[in-house]
Amino acid sequence: MTTDEGAKNNRASAAAAVAAQGEDLTLKKDRGVLKIVKRVGNSEETPMIGDKIYVHYTGKLSNGKKFDSSHDRREPFVFSLGRGQVIKGWDIGVATMKKGEVCHLLCKPEYGYGSAGSVPRIPSNATLFFEIELLDFKGEDLLGDGGIIRRIKQKGEGYSFPNEGATVEIHLEGRCGERTFDCRDVAFIVGEGEDHDVPIGIDKALEKMQRGEHCVLFLGSRYGFGESGKPTFGIEPNAELMYEVKLKSFEKAKESWEMDTKEKLERAAIVKEKGTVYFKGGKYVQAVIQYGKIVTWLDMEYGLSEKESKASESFLLAAFLNLAMCYLKLQEYIKAVECCDKALGLDRTNEKGLYRRGEARLLMNEFTLARGRLREGAGGQPQNKAARLQISVCREKAKEHNERDRKTYANMFAKFAERDAEEEASKAMGKKTLVGVADQKDTGSPAEEEGRSGDHV
Repeated sequence: MTTDEGAKNNRASAAAAVAAQGEDLTLKKDRGVLKIVKRVGNSEETPMIGDKIYVHYTGKLSNGKKFDSSHDRREPFVFSLGRGQVIKGWDIGVATMKKGEVCHLLCKPEYGYGSAGSVPRIPSNATLFFEIELLDFKGEDLLGDGGIIRRIKQKGEGYSFPNEGATVEIHLEGRCGERTFDCRDVAFIVGEGEDHDVPIGIDKALEKMQRGEHCVLFLGSRYGFGESGKPTFGIEPNAELMYEVKLKSFEKAKESWEMDTKEKLERAAIVKEKGTVYFKGGKYVQAVIQYGKIVTWLDMEYGLSEKESKASESFLLAAFLNLAMCYLKLQEYIKAVECCDKALGLDRTNEKGLYRRGEARLLMNEFTLARGRLREGAGGQPQNKAARLQISVCREKAKEHNERDRKTYANMFAKFAERDAEEEASKAMGKKTLVGVADQKDTGSPAEEEGRSGDHV
């Protein structure tokens, strides 16, 4: 038997061992996915649906022929568990693994590529053998900023999700550290959970949940109770929270296209007031949701009567100006500028729009632009104390910034000059040394002659 034949037989025997001794992971117990653990993991936790998975693997046909390997590509394979991004057998098998674990997995065709196969590497109705190492797994980052991490314990059903304004009924359990501070059933409108002592992070997460879904949410302080905390629950400011949430039922709110202009204008008045209440209470993220509804409903509304058009523009102007103020408070200055630009598109001389855009530019250290916008915002009114004060602040900050730059560059140039001087001195010293060596060669010193004789030996 050749070495290659021996290796092939060993690979085939590994697949045979799984077929004979592997644990059946399927719900039907049809032995469609079998597993043997080759190296035990280093924790007890296993991945959940939606988790981002990092693995190394090698895949072989039942005859031992390799058809794919992440090792050959020299980088881990990454996928989201339970999202149909990999074969069914992997979604089942990897869900049972622990971090650091290495296992052998055998998948029958119905849990692999079926009768279609994956030409040219995998033939029709192929049973597949895998060696998989689970390197790491992480919860799903719902918003892409790390503020809300979701891990799904029980997948929901259907293809519909709650939208902003939907009425939801949930069961929640909130924990801070090891302490449970909240456990109840609660019904509320998505975007208004704060009225029921539900943090904004849950509102955001609900828009991505299916009916019946049971998940764990890790909320950063911004999506929890923020800088105010929640004394009612004994939550300190800027605390990170963990919630278990089950979406029991929901009724979607009307979408924009389902409402006529009259209904949109009526609702705009209501959410504008709600937004103002949230803003005054320091709930700026919640206020953004309310003001944002006005923009969603009215920004692209056409065919309005003169009266409706005037009312629509009034609501939109107020919404953009209020959104700009919210984003200033949230330190999202680019968004504040964008909202001011939209407001000034409706009223190009609006003092609030000019002033808030100038304030945002100032906070972005764009002093020249800021000063110009603030002067426009003052509107030539000497009594506009706020604008005059900000112009003065802008002037001082620009002066400080320029002075700081001057010192930075002065120190930088001084260091460069010092380095150049050192290099010139070093070069001069080198030339002097070389001259001395040349003099020694000319005199033919005994030391030099001895060195030359040694070179020949």
